Amino acid sequence: SKLTNLGHLEMTWRSRVHFHPLLVRILHKSRLRYYGKPEKKMDMPYQAYFEVADGSGMMSMVLWNSLCPEWYHSMKVGTVLLLTKYTIKTSYPFKTHPTPGDSQMKRFATIEISLNVRDPPTEISIIPEEMVKPEWGLPEVKYRFITRSELDDLPHNYSCDVIGLVTFVGRAERARKREHSEDFWLYRWAHAIDGTSDQPFILELFATSQPDVFEHIHPMTYLVCTQIRVIQGLPENPSRTVYLTTSNESQIFITGWHKGQPYTKDAKVKNFIQWTKSQSEADQIKKTVIGGYYPFPRPPDSFLKY
Repeated sequence: SKLTNLGHLEMTWRSRVHFHPLLVRILHKSRLRYYGKPEKKMDMPYQAYFEVADGSGMMSMVLWNSLCPEWYHSMKVGTVLLLTKYTIKTSYPFKTHPTPGDSQMKRFATIEISLNVRDPPTEISIIPEEMVKPEWGLPEVKYRFITRSELDDLPHNYSCDVIGLVTFVGRAERARKREHSEDFWLYRWAHAIDGTSDQPFILELFATSQPDVFEHIHPMTYLVCTQIRVIQGLPENPSRTVYLTTSNESQIFITGWHKGQPYTKDAKVKNFIQWTKSQSEADQIKKTVIGGYYPFPRPPDSFLKY
């Protein structure tokens, strides 16, 4: 069928009501958002957005309401979609944006693709990877993996991806989203090593829309975190310890979930796997810890300094 592309959509969307089908690859995926309120009667008040791209550039795509439980878990980073009967809207200005792995990619930020269950009912097809043709010109998923030895030199809020062997995982803790609010964020601390430094990655992992992964992070698993942000040199952090925290677009993967993920082709991931093969599992297990309260940043070691 006659296809359009994202660049053409941006130029012509105001003059059209119906759009030609789109063929795009998912490059980033946000956590699922619940926006229900007691006074509003909606069956499935869910929303998730994705960054999708074709040969012309990248654009946001929003999945609404009952399409979320139906499609959210099937739409993975790297998945190729054929979309028909979608709508185009002006972009929501306050949404967070992931940092693209390819800094040269053009971003269409003024509009977004909207997928709804009606008006019109969007048709979504997932194209299996083995059927994707090179002539479609779809970009590959690119990452920004860093090693632990590179971390200390990175600026505050830098967005990156990490892989490491988990040596510590804390219990799940809660923090209020806002003061006096009834809503909580769920998070846990973890340490992971990659063999490039004596220090581990210190990771603040908020529960994403992957409860099956979040609940099963344990020592000796290979942990991959994408779109994770560097927190560097905070005034309330006297130890100046740098750590990493998840963002709205972070994805977390542990042993058992890596097969078929696009990052398995990345050079730094391959280097890490080579390093793990040189390690003695028995030696590493002796250094692992699980559970307990993890105060961070750590308080000074004496009351005088406190």
